[in-house]
Amino acid sequence: MYRIEIEEVEQNDEQIKSELHSQSLFVVNEWAKKRFINNLFETQAGVKIGLAYFKERGFREGTIKKFDLGFAPDDPKSLTEAALHEKHNPEFLQEVGLTTGNNNDFFRNRVMFTIHNLTGKAIGFAGRNMGDHLKQAKYINSPESEIYNKRKVLYGLFFAKNEIRKLDHCILVEGYTDVISLYQGGIQNVVASSGTALTTDQIRLLKRYTNNIKVLYDGDPAGVNAALRGLELILAEDMTVRLVLLPENHDPDSFIKEVGPTEFTRFIEKNEKDFVLFKTHLLLDEAKGDPIKKATVLKDIIGTLAIIKDTIMRSMYVKECSELLKIDEKTIFNEINKLIKKEIQDKNFQRLREQNVDAVLEKLPDDDDQKLDNSLFWYFLMNIRKEKF
Repeated sequence: MYRIEIEEVEQNDEQIKSELHSQSLFVVNEWAKKRFINNLFETQAGVKIGLAYFKERGFREGTIKKFDLGFAPDDPKSLTEAALHEKHNPEFLQEVGLTTGNNNDFFRNRVMFTIHNLTGKAIGFAGRNMGDHLKQAKYINSPESEIYNKRKVLYGLFFAKNEIRKLDHCILVEGYTDVISLYQGGIQNVVASSGTALTTDQIRLLKRYTNNIKVLYDGDPAGVNAALRGLELILAEDMTVRLVLLPENHDPDSFIKEVGPTEFTRFIEKNEKDFVLFKTHLLLDEAKGDPIKKATVLKDIIGTLAIIKDTIMRSMYVKECSELLKIDEKTIFNEINKLIKKEIQDKNFQRLREQNVDAVLEKLPDDDDQKLDNSLFWYFLMNIRKEKF
């Protein structure tokens, strides 16, 4: 009708085989998801242990069904035997981590959280231990497979993506139950990194929907310190990141249950802090007037400022941090420029190495690269490349 020509790309045999393989893994996971859900609602152990646990956490039945929560019984072969009886391929069962190498169930006596991709398909599972055996991990996850890469997945994003786009910001929490409790309370622009350290892939996934992230942590200073590096990854992707510390002994799940959704939202709006300024205050408090520690703090903060790509935003932060650190702005800018220059040089060096100059470097005497002036060394390498030495 509109004279637009649609070019269809014909798949080769290998691509068709890979596509069929992925679809088979999705089918197996979908079958397992339904079985876990049936276990939760239709079996005595599921109702007594699994459903009771979820309801104790305050999850309504509609929420439980929406998030495809389920239960895996304490039976070594329950799922595996049922899958084989229904003619599912045992290799696929092992590949997605539902069955172990000796044909036992991987998930046993656990409440189950389904992990969805952006289209809502089940790509993996997380199981929380319902027993009291200390040697068993509290949570275990499906292994990575062709359809599940935990570094590229955020729990709850399938349910939250529309609300994130609508509100133009995302709330990032740590756990599965945090996501579910906030969502049930009407705060639906929430996702979790599923207990793993935040990755660049996850951040870029969020950037499809917003440039603004609010990160919720409990008030434990040790936990906050450990998380700072992950927040710098958000800055490196040219996104705005704000931090909210919850009251002591609370996580998002427990806090929203105690104060309710309205007060929870009000608390976030009142207590959110800019990440860079929060980090500066935090490190200065730890330095407590010690000049040596303050110098270390300064280097740390400068490293964070150097990550910020937007020059106007970086200038604003330099002004703020200059006042807090009582350091001249020019000094901070000079140190930032040194770091940026070094990063560029490191990238150039890596690019040269990838263009087959390794053989040339090996011919240099052991300490020559250290003795040569930095600029001369780069000139030398560039000329080697030109002459195809």
